[in-house]
Amino acid sequence: MLTFTDRARDVVRSFLDQSGGELAALRISVDGGSPVAPRFELTLVSMEERHADEREVEGPGFPVLVHEAEAARLEGATVDFVERVNESGFEVRPAAGSNGTRTAVAEAPTGEIADRVRQVLDTQVNPAIAAHGGMISLVSVEDTEIYVEMSGGCQGCALSRMTLRQGVERMLRQAVPELTAVHDITDHASGENPFFQH
Repeated sequence: MLTFTDRARDVVRSFLDQSGGELAALRISVDGGSPVAPRFELTLVSMEERHADEREVEGPGFPVLVHEAEAARLEGATVDFVERVNESGFEVRPAAGSNGTRTAVAEAPTGEIADRVRQVLDTQVNPAIAAHGGMISLVSVEDTEIYVEMSGGCQGCALSRMTLRQGVERMLRQAVPELTAVHDITDHASGENPFFQH
């Protein structure tokens, strides 16, 4: 089951109406990201453009097409239309557990890189940001790229990007030089103090 906010439903219907009947459905597909934080792409299409491996899921008054292999990732997700200071657009939020965290990852990542990254986070990073009520967790490791999530006071903090890029990432790269990328998959918009200014 896919849920649309009233705003998202109204925007999709408005675009469909503006197409004069040429476009009739909304396609939702996975366009990169990571297994724990997929990036979704939403496209308006005609029903003639439907692919053989797509299925139609129940939408709020219009057809929603999803690839069979991606349908499970969208189960329980919410589609919203958000407007922020410098951006606006559709946002797909995967289903969350009762405590507001992702349910897609059941086990902590393992391996040499995961252990070394976790050591840096536990001994250097988290003790330093604990004073601000924050914490950074390792969520996933893919080859030499890692995915981290900020929580507590860091989630939604306006300085979180600077903290990650100029402080945390530098520490991690010094301790684990083979790292090629550090990705922040935090949902900052839903933090307790979204975009709070220090």
